[in-house]
Amino acid sequence: MSALISIKNLYRHYGDYCAVNDVSFELQAGEVLGFLGPNGAGKSTTMRIISGGLAPGSGRITLNGIDLMEQPKQAKAQLGYLPENPPLHRDLTVDEYLVYAGRLRGIGKDKVSNAVSRVKEQCGLNEVGGRLIGQLSKGFQQRVGIAQAIIHNPRVVILDEPTNGLDPNQIREIRKLIQNLGRKRGIILSTHILSEVQAICSRVLIMHKGSLAHKQAMTRPDNGELLVLELDNPPSTEALEQLPGIARLETLNPNRYQVQLSEGCEISSLAEQIVNRGWQLRELSPAGHDLEQVFTRITSLEPEQ
Repeated sequence: MSALISIKNLYRHYGDYCAVNDVSFELQAGEVLGFLGPNGAGKSTTMRIISGGLAPGSGRITLNGIDLMEQPKQAKAQLGYLPENPPLHRDLTVDEYLVYAGRLRGIGKDKVSNAVSRVKEQCGLNEVGGRLIGQLSKGFQQRVGIAQAIIHNPRVVILDEPTNGLDPNQIREIRKLIQNLGRKRGIILSTHILSEVQAICSRVLIMHKGSLAHKQAMTRPDNGELLVLELDNPPSTEALEQLPGIARLETLNPNRYQVQLSEGCEISSLAEQIVNRGWQLRELSPAGHDLEQVFTRITSLEPEQ
């Protein structure tokens, strides 16, 4: 199955400063990818490059199999984008604005009405179509922003801080909307709220100082427990993969791995094997439960002890 987004060896410099340093990742259909990092990590620059608003220094980007640099118009048609500050026209009604957004996206006059009806239904906007956007609550304005991003039915959607400034009830509603949208599309969710990532994302990437510093699955497979493993004296990847009890292994960084246990294998048994081999076990914990700890360790200004 081909990826909806494929990023390979992406770089972007501002003079001598490297804002994006050799970033590579993929996004599949049905996946909600959490994109994390502190301010200045390169997140926003990367998303601007993916959305076509900023040219990369080098690297290759394909959206639904279409090269962004070689066929920019066709590639951008595959993408919907909600920036942190939604591009809303407060003096238009919801219906007027969505017609406008649809026409900008190339939807014909004979089809735009159906497209507006579809996204209003998806985003829970049926009751506010005739109201001015400026008179809506922050939560409804965010819904309008998401509606404009998906009105052309893109395969890929990028959402930048979609719950910023919302109250708890509005946040819950937007999260449910994102989960529904992600069933058939690929979604990149950029946020500073770690609980949001744990609630709705299937995978997470953490950027730090322009590079991808960490990747982690946030879901549990159907068979076998998913664990984070860290070793101070790691062997070769091949030696780890051959360890009894490990069904699958993914390298997160040179000392850190994500492993799926074989059915019937106990965590204590795996830990004992590692200790007996002298690989100096530092961590063996369930994946998805240590995100705050991982984020803090990776992005802290203090060096690790």
